Formats: sequence, structure tokens, C-alpha cells
Amino acid sequence: MMSSRVIEAGRNPPSPNEVVVDATNHVVGRLASVVAKWALEGRRVVIINAEKAVVTGDFNMVLNWYKTRVSEWLTHYNPEKAGPKIPRKPDRILRRVIRGMLPRKSGRGREALRRVRVFMGVPPQYVNADKVVIKGALLSIRPGAKYVTLEELWKHIEPKRYEEWVRAREAWEARLKKAQGKGGGE
Repeated sequence: MMSSRVIEAGRNPPSPNEVVVDATNHVVGRLASVVAKWALEGRRVVIINAEKAVVTGDFNMVLNWYKTRVSEWLTHYNPEKAGPKIPRKPDRILRRVIRGMLPRKSGRGREALRRVRVFMGVPPQYVNADKVVIKGALLSIRPGAKYVTLEELWKHIEPKRYEEWVRAREAWEARLKKAQGKGGGE
């Protein structure tokens, strides 16, 4: 049901208009550079399963680095302080990384960012779409390699919102199974 194509990083995607990329086990920076290039070329890029993308490095090092970035702008005296608003959800983190690789202050870069959509999980309209897997961005798992998924990072940064999302996802999957059970019996 779900088909995927493996392509070399930097090569042209199979579809000239819209590309659906499955971010599972893709290194965030490598994936973002390829997606930014495609968006600048004028293609619409949809990224699914953003929570399964990975950041390389020791878990504690990545978590501590990210926690310091998130808490930099929030102070006791001015909790509304304007500063770098660092995203916490996996889809927003991935979109922010892509934004950093685009010339967002020019019209061309802003248009390219508008062509990029990032989702956690798989939205219903992309369940049967051909997924692209970027070979150069895949995580090469070596013995002793250290990495952390964006979902694990989010779980430690915002545990309450993460738990809400998990419950909502489980309810959605239960509804899908129930609907498939009714549809299969008729």
C-alpha cells in the first residue's frame, strides 16, 4: 500500500510538481538541505513523519544544547521577551531548519518556504502517495552511533504536550481501524 522510491541526494525528484518525502531515519540537516534546494527550484515539498527524523550526537548533549536554546529568551522579569522563538514540536523544528537554509529575506526564499509543508505522522491525503526516501540523508547506523529522534527530544522538552499528542494519535488510529473494520465487512 505504501510505496517509496529511493533516490540519491541532490538528484531530481521523480515528480516535477509535488514531492512527498518520508523523514523516517533521515538526518535533519541533510534532509533540510535537499528539501531547500527543491523548494528553490519551484517544487512543492511535503514532508511526513517529521517526528521520526534524527539529530546525530549523544542524547544528553543534544537535549542540553536544545534546552539552553529554548530557555534563552524566557526570563523571570520578562516572560514575554521578544527574542529567538525556538520551536519545540518536531514538525516546527524541521521547518525551522529548512528556513535556515533558505534566503528567507528575499522574495524567492519566502516563496520557497511557502512551498514546504511538514507534518507529524501521515495525513490522510498522503497515505497512498509515492514516498521519496533520500539516500544521502538516511542515517547510517554504525555500532556505537549516537542519535536522537525529534520525537524523543520533544518528549523531554514538553512532556505534557507530547502526552496529549500521543493520546490523540492513538485515538485517531483506533478510529481508522474501526472504520476499516466496517468497510471490510460490507
